[in-house]
Amino acid sequence: MRYRRFGKTNLQLSVFSCGTMRCLGSESNAQKTVQQVIAQGINHLETARGYGKSEEYLGNILKAGLSVPRDQLYITTKIPPTPDADLMSQWINDSLERLQLDYVDCLAIHGINTEEHLSWVKSDSGCMAAVQKAVAQGRIRHVGFSTHGSIQVILGAIQTDFFEFINLHYYYFFQRNAAAIELADQKDMGIFIISPADKAGKLYTPPPTLEKLCHPFSPLELNYRFLLSDRRITTLSIGPANPDEVTLPLSVANRDESLSPMEVAAFSRLETHLNNALGTDRCSQCYACLPCPETINIPEVLRLRNLALAYDMSEFGQYRYQMFENAGHWFRGVKGNRCTQCGECLPRCPEQLDIPSLLSDTHQRLNGSPRRRLWG
Repeated sequence: MRYRRFGKTNLQLSVFSCGTMRCLGSESNAQKTVQQVIAQGINHLETARGYGKSEEYLGNILKAGLSVPRDQLYITTKIPPTPDADLMSQWINDSLERLQLDYVDCLAIHGINTEEHLSWVKSDSGCMAAVQKAVAQGRIRHVGFSTHGSIQVILGAIQTDFFEFINLHYYYFFQRNAAAIELADQKDMGIFIISPADKAGKLYTPPPTLEKLCHPFSPLELNYRFLLSDRRITTLSIGPANPDEVTLPLSVANRDESLSPMEVAAFSRLETHLNNALGTDRCSQCYACLPCPETINIPEVLRLRNLALAYDMSEFGQYRYQMFENAGHWFRGVKGNRCTQCGECLPRCPEQLDIPSLLSDTHQRLNGSPRRRLWG
């Protein structure tokens, strides 16, 4: 296992971190899973107030003792933004009590996803007043934030200079947040990538077309390499449901070099195939079509169409498409069938795409039965 400096926190984190949202079938299962990730060299465990019994289970696991001492482990918990400093203070107390800790290494404001959330963070009487007090008391060592928000909201949160690290979505198949990676690096923030296996494309169960294009690498391994060949990125989240899912490719965990010629060739194949498969219907993800008066997240809808048509990633597309209208600010926008064909987006599209027709096509391809959402 390799370790990297987590920005200005100066913590040396393993390049993989363990999220504890999915291993909560029982406390015994959570304990075995945590023990297994630590045996793999992972030293960063992440939980959240909103993850069911995760904080409680992790607190009991830490109290019972692990194979490494507490001061060699880094614990992050996450708490939602709120305009009420007193409420945030109570939530901090609750989390520390459940974790049975005097302090956490890192606290992330969980989900600065909207302009309203950002205003709560900036308010003198909002949640940051309580967080900063807890930092002064030594109960929180480092403060960051997680986000599923627009790039404008993410950049705004970084520009507050309140934070030492950021948790965000960024993958080979989703590079919209590249500007946030750049700005966070300029400000020496630690960069933690959320869900690079699942939200990156359900890459643990790739379709044959994608597997063939990525060969001799697996799609998941190639995405890990895309991320960790970027030295600005500190750590990638894994979220095993049980000890058997703690499988890290040694070729990724032990390598610290730039992309190899074979890896570069694989990415080139992916790009060429995307262009050939979509032709003049390819959405380039410029976001010039927004805002949509019906609040359709046009670029994201068409990104899912790109992936489904080019790489046969329809299962992933259906999974994400069903989150529209079901996940609130964690996954913004409504489905493509809400298009009224008003035409406002058409003159803004540099590719001159027939956006209403493509939205309708995407809805027909990807709309299926709603599924239960674990998180955004």
